[in-house]
Amino acid sequence: MKGLEPGVTVVLRAFDDVPEHLFLVHTIEDDCVTGVALTGPLAGAYGEPPLDLIKSVHQP
Repeated sequence: MKGLEPGVTVVLRAFDDVPEHLFLVHTIEDDCVTGVALTGPLAGAYGEPPLDLIKSVHQP
């Protein structure tokens, strides 16, 4: 995905009972990114969402 790099904020698609939310990327792995949720019910939580959950790179 163009613009996907450590330090950017991405929009993650809704999944299970979690709505679409912003996620700060720390690292990019083969099948996921690592980082911290910035908004939504998981705000402040560390996570490793799969790459296919990334909807777009957030443009403020």
